[in-house]
Order: sequence, then structure tokens, then C-alpha cells
Amino acid sequence: MKNLGTLILIMMLIGISISCDDDFLDKQPLGVVSDRVLANKSGLDQLLIAAYAQLDGLGHDQAIPWPAGSSNYVWGSVSSDNSYKGSDLGDQPQMLEIEKYLVEPPFVYLDSEWRGLYDGVSRCNDVIRVAAVAVAAGTITLEQEEQYKAEARFLRGHYHFDAKQEFGNIPYIDEKVDDFFKVGNVTKDGAYVDTWPEIEADFQYAIEHLPPIRDRSQPGRADQWAAKAYLAKCYMWQMDLAEAKPLLEDILNQGPYQLVDNYHNNFKIATNNNMESIWEYQASVNDGAGGFNGNFGDVLNFPFGGPGGCCGFHQPSINGVNAHQTDGNGLPLLDTFNDTDVANDQGLESTDPFIEHTGPLDPRLDWSIGRRGIPYLDWGDHPGKDWVRNHDSGGPYAPKKNLFYAEEEGTGSFGSWTGGFTANNVRIIRLAHIILWRAEVAAGENDLATATEMVNLLRTRADNYHVQEGGVEDDGTHPNDAANYDVGLYPNFPNQQYAWKAIKFEHRLEFYMEGFRFFNLVRWEDADEVLNKYLEKEKTHRTYLEGMSFTSGKNEYFPIPQVQIDVVGPEVLRQNPGYQ
Repeated sequence: MKNLGTLILIMMLIGISISCDDDFLDKQPLGVVSDRVLANKSGLDQLLIAAYAQLDGLGHDQAIPWPAGSSNYVWGSVSSDNSYKGSDLGDQPQMLEIEKYLVEPPFVYLDSEWRGLYDGVSRCNDVIRVAAVAVAAGTITLEQEEQYKAEARFLRGHYHFDAKQEFGNIPYIDEKVDDFFKVGNVTKDGAYVDTWPEIEADFQYAIEHLPPIRDRSQPGRADQWAAKAYLAKCYMWQMDLAEAKPLLEDILNQGPYQLVDNYHNNFKIATNNNMESIWEYQASVNDGAGGFNGNFGDVLNFPFGGPGGCCGFHQPSINGVNAHQTDGNGLPLLDTFNDTDVANDQGLESTDPFIEHTGPLDPRLDWSIGRRGIPYLDWGDHPGKDWVRNHDSGGPYAPKKNLFYAEEEGTGSFGSWTGGFTANNVRIIRLAHIILWRAEVAAGENDLATATEMVNLLRTRADNYHVQEGGVEDDGTHPNDAANYDVGLYPNFPNQQYAWKAIKFEHRLEFYMEGFRFFNLVRWEDADEVLNKYLEKEKTHRTYLEGMSFTSGKNEYFPIPQVQIDVVGPEVLRQNPGYQ
């Protein structure tokens, strides 16, 4: 599903355009061949490949790729307390405004993300529409149509879900739409449309019609388990715990998944599509596509001057690093983690003396980020400022989870204008999500024993492998820890309030720098309190945050791109509250 280079060649040869040519709601596709030409198994396979290929977020007419990165780092991480934009303040200034909660409807970042998602929707609808034509023409069977439709509806659910969590009040577009100018996000009565039922219906259809489990020789293709997990994610986003519970229990009790021993195996090219992965975007390089299949939207997020070649974006925040401190029992400092900073080399040259942090830390920190004196996978110790573009604007840390190993350079990576095109997949849903969602359900039911058990599963795994001196992966015996790692297990949560606090904190640690944080804060209705508290202290580290604040009732969602509203009219596509 990842060979976009081949697909582009096919598209050029037959002269088709899978998605709309200009603005998504602007025009009907130009140069589209008759559905009858594609209404056969070969044509449908090509259309389905195109629908999967759009998971990288790169529509053919987007102005810039960075906001559409498959990791969602702009919308889910930079906009949260987990990371800064990084780099220099003047580089990609719209991303800086997103970080400061000053985003405005005309921003091209918004339009690029919107186009990428709805390009994906359009490609899915092409599959469904053409499959129906193929059945009528007798070129595929009803059973085959069902399979194409189920896979396309799963992907359509994904693209709409991403749009929903980012933009809130979105239009739902299915294969029956023939006039984009009439599709908006408001009802005849002027209320915003609730698109959750349609998104859920797509995943429910996929559950009922996809194969029970996908052949591992075809990684990345959706199956029933992926559809169940995604439907559960929809319910968890709405905090509908009762609806999510049976799906989560089914996956945990009957699904073919297990936690991998080493936490970092969820972020390695060599362990793509492992037994913890439920569904992931398939990245590839050296496939004839010039790197465009290799996480193009994330190529800025490597140490400046270090591995990857570019460009010092998506730098971990002081607050996020501090969250990995533990107490004498190896447990998180749920309320006081940010009172004292983890020792860092802010403002120091790489040649200046530096005293490393000696307090206890969760080892997931050093699998997630690069910090001075700690092995950066097999690239040697992170040298500090020599690999940081600007301490003042981005702080002293670097991202790590998207990195490739030195031994994979040239095979798992691709060099063009930068070397950061990688074959490192993006894990969209893995078993750890299911475990923590099940913990949330248990906390909601005041089932403290189950909630504790679920969280401790991940904490036990976190303690299995530590970052080692010299960059050698630990086998679980921890003989040469690179730092003072200490991960303890919770005794039974004492009450429901404590359980919720611990579960939310575990989400942050387990998925640090993976693009989920902001959306979790919104669904928990914690964004206002948490992010304003974050800004209050973080402005002492990053002066550009002085005077910034998160506005409740507005900043939970990003504004709908103004250009899209201008195309169809504000009476059809209405702006989100607070941005009018």
C-alpha cells in the first residue's frame, strides 16, 4: 500500500486525477477518465493504493507538506505541553503561531492539512463508487465489492476522524455527494452537523465486512481488529466509555496482539508491524518515489547538525521532560513533576562542562528524546548544542522516536535535500492505546483493581529495557544504565480521582512526542487548565510564550481554513466558535 511512486506513474500513464484539482470544495476533478476504465480489479487496486498512499498527508496540490505529516506532530504535539515548534523563531512562523494559540483562519497550514485529509476522503469515495460500477459491469463479484468498500470505508473513517479531532465541526463527504458546493457543516436549522454517527458507521461496516485478521505479508491493510480499535477510539474521543468497553475487552481477550518487550521496538524500522501494532502507516524509501513515501511531512524533525540532516523542529519541552521524573518508589510525580527541572545544558556550548541529572527517571524519556550525554540510539552520545539549532527558541532537547539507526542510514533512510526521509512507520494505533483506554473505562466504573492492572502492564514493560551506556540496547538486566532509571508499579489505586490522574499521566509518558497529547487533553476537557498552567511556567524558559494563553471554548479546535469557507459560502461551511 506504500508504493506511491508506482501509483504516480500509473496515474500519469492513464491521465487520471484521484482528487480535486484546486481547493477541496472548489472544483470537480479535471482530466478524470470514465469510471468504466477503472471498473475492474486492476483499476480498483490502483484506486485503493491511492487511498492508502494519502495516509502520509501529501495531496498532489498542497502548498506545504509540514502540517500534513502523518505523525500529527504540529496539531497534537507542538500545540500541547509536550513540545516546542523548535528551530529558529522565524522558520515556519505559522507553526509558531499554532504553538502560541494565535492561529488564524487564513493560515496556509490549515488549508494544507484540510486538503490532505479530504483528498484522502475523495480517494476512498472513488473506490466505493467505481466498485459499484464494476459490479454492474460484471468485472468483480459482489463479495469483492464488499471487500473494496469495507477497506475504503475504514480509511474514510480515519480521514474524517482526523479532521474531526482537529477541526471539530466538519462536513462528512460520502460517495453519493455530487455537488461539493452544497456540502457543509451546518443543518437547515443552523446548528453544527454531528458527524460522529457517520464516522462510526464507516468503522462498523468495516468490522462487519473486513477479513478477521490481515495476512502479515500485507502489512498496513485494515482488518476487523483495526476497525474495532478505531471504533473504540471514536467512542473514547467522545468519552462514551460504555460503548468502548466491549470493543476494548474483545481486542484484549481475543485479539492477536501482545506488548513487545522493548518499548523502543515501536519506533524502529527493523520492528515495523510488530505484534503490538494494530494499524500503522507504511513508510518506505529507495522505492523509486524520490523519498516521497518516507514520512515527508516529518523530515524537519531531526537534530540540526546531527543525524537526519535537518532541521531542528519538534523539540521536546522542558515540561514534558520533567514529567518523566520519578519518586523514591519509581512512581511519577503526578502533582509536583514540574517544580524542579531535569538538569539540562540550556545555554551551554558542547565543549562547556555539564553536570548530568542524577535523580530517578522513567527510561521512556531517553527512548523518546535526545539529551546531552545520553546515547542517541547507535549514533553516539548526544553532544548537546552542536545538534541543536537554537537553544533560545527550541530548548536543549531533540526528538528521537522518528529517527533511524546509524546502521540503517542509506537503507532505511533516503537522502535528497535532506537525509530525513525514512522507512520508519508511524504507529497510529497500538496495543498500548487499548490498554490505557481500558484503564479509563475501569476508572469510570470505579473498578480500581483493573485500572491499576492496566497501567502497570505498561510500567512493567517500561522497566524491561533501559538506554545503555555506549548505545547498546539492554537485555533487561540493566548492567550499564545511561542514567538513573527507576520505574515502579502502582499499588492499588486508592480512589477514583487518583486513578484518573495516574492514567492520564501514563498516557503522556507512553505516547510522549507521538502527536496524541493535545487531543487527549481536549477529550478529557483538561486543555484549559493544563495548558494555561504549562504556559505560566514555560514562558520563563521560552520568552516568546510571554502573554500567551489557551482560550477555552475556542482553542480546543483549529479554525476551518478561510479559503474553504470562501469557496462555498459561510452559510454552508460555518467557521468554528471564536474564530469568526
